[in-house]
This record gives sequence, structure tokens and C-alpha cells, in this order.
Amino acid sequence: MTEEAVGKAREDVAEFQRLTGALREQVGRVIVGHRNVVDGVIVCMLAGSHALLEGVPGLGKTLLVRTMADALELHFSRIQFTPDMMPADILGTTVVEESDAGVRAFSFRKGPIFANIVLADEINRATPKTQSALLEAMQEHRVTMGTRTFVLEEPFFVLATQNPLESEGTYPLPEAQLDRFFFKLHVAYPDRDELHSILDRTTGEDVPQAEPVLGQGKIVEMQQLVRQVPVARHVQDYAVRLIQATHPTHDGDGGASDDIRRFVKYGSSPRGAQAVLLAAKIRALLDGRFAPSIDDVKDSALPALRHRVLLSFEGEAEGIRPDQLIERILEQLPTSKKGA
Repeated sequence: MTEEAVGKAREDVAEFQRLTGALREQVGRVIVGHRNVVDGVIVCMLAGSHALLEGVPGLGKTLLVRTMADALELHFSRIQFTPDMMPADILGTTVVEESDAGVRAFSFRKGPIFANIVLADEINRATPKTQSALLEAMQEHRVTMGTRTFVLEEPFFVLATQNPLESEGTYPLPEAQLDRFFFKLHVAYPDRDELHSILDRTTGEDVPQAEPVLGQGKIVEMQQLVRQVPVARHVQDYAVRLIQATHPTHDGDGGASDDIRRFVKYGSSPRGAQAVLLAAKIRALLDGRFAPSIDDVKDSALPALRHRVLLSFEGEAEGIRPDQLIERILEQLPTSKKGA
């Protein structure tokens, strides 16, 4: 790179850091703690993809998403998923309308999916048929109704919340839909100090609100910058070997571990590799660097892969969590390929 190109890259990274810092600050005015979850949602937004937030009711999942929407100058819509919801309630429907001249014609009324930020609240309370209505929109950023196709305005991302599957009245998300989520983020219970802060902010006279700091055009520019970040071959190779290590049938580089062969039915899809590498690029930018490291890949592995590693019957019966298996892979996987 020329000196001019290096200088421009440094300026872009500094601006990236400044804007994401301002976004974090505004979200932090409302949301107590959950720093990893907030950063995970920001990473998903900058990757142009979607986040799934899982936690028991009352932990602030919906509030976090609404606060993100307040801090971004984007069109926001909320979909409250229920067991009786139909796909048309999400995508829209065709109706017969009569003009002032008395002429009747079919007209398509857009549903709440036509927004920049879509909050899919308690997504696993709807039936799989309704959940699958989001598939095309999440992957292709478009909606097909009959013979017509509508392209969704950029940026577009879905922030979905769900209760753990042990909760009554929930339906597991189809594997195809889970794979469309860039990250799956666990929202943990707050500790004592955080509970005090939550009470101080929410039971007093003044309730804090987030102010908008990022607009549509700037977000698209930041997403484009992420795609320009170069990745060293050995870092990309580590990400590839990480994905391969999640497959029980993998026989290269010593093969899959005994735990993976025993407890995993299917490993991560190629989308998992894309998510890990894109997230590593974003984490590097958030840290002021224009190239990701292997540590960035490691930091991105859990949220990117935990919903893409599907347990076998034995794994389910033994109460194994995908996080445990991914952490073991990260402990055992060498940072460089043997013989390299």
C-alpha cells in the first residue's frame, strides 16, 4: 500500500472507532451491562446480517433492540410472534382496493418486514411455517409475493429474541433459519451491582433515552469498509480449520476429536466460516486495527458457531452444550497447520 492509502485506511479506522464508540455510549445510557451482547449486535449490523438473542423473559432483550433502533436513524418495525400468526402478517398481503373513479384493482400492502431494523420478538412462539416466512428476506434481502419480487431497502437486519426452548409454548427454530442468523447471543442474568443500576435508572423520575448517532448512509459505508479489510492467509486458514473441526466426519489434520464424533450430528455450514471471518474483521476495526488476528477469530467463534453445531441424540441426552465443544476445539486447535 502507498503512504496515501495507508493514511486513508488509518482515517477510516479512526472514524469507524469513533462512530461505534458513540453508538455504544448511547446504548449504554439505557442498557446496563450486557457489553458482549451489545457488541455482538453491533457486529451483526456492520456485517449486514442478523442476530438472535436468547434469554429468559425480563432480561431486557426487547429493550436492547429498541434502544439500538433509537440510536440509529433507520426505519424500525416490531413483530410480536404468537402461535396464531400467519406468514402474511409478516410479509404483507394482496387486497382489492377501489379508486375514486370506482375502479377496483389488486394492491399489495407491505407488512412489517419492510423496514431497516426488524424486531422479531419471541420468534420461537410462532409455528415453523410462520418462522420460515423470514427465510428469503434474511438471506436475499428481498420478498417474493406471487409473481412479484420486492427488494428490501439497505441496510436491513433482523434482531430476533427468543426464550429458551424449555419455556412453555415455544417451537424450535428450523435449522435452515438458525443458519441465517450471523450470531446467537446469550443474554445473562445481571449481577447485584447491575440490578442496583437497573433499578436506579428505571424506577426514578427520569428515564434515560438513546439519541440517534448513525444514519442510513454512514452505516452502509461502514459495512463496505468491513469488506475491504484484508485477511492474512494463515488467519483465514485457522478459520477454515476451525470450521472443519466441528464436523464429526472430518478426517484431515488428525481428524475430528472423540467428543465431536460422539456428540455432534452436523458441524457448521460454510455460512459459519463467513460469519467467523467477517466478525474477526469487525473486531479488528473496533480495536483500531486494519487486519484481523487469530485471536479475533477465536473471539468470534462462540456466537458464530454455537447455533450451527447440531448435537447428536447422545449429545442431547448427555446434556452437552455446543459452547463446551467449541471451547475444547479452540483449546486444542493449533494456530498453524502442521508442516506449514
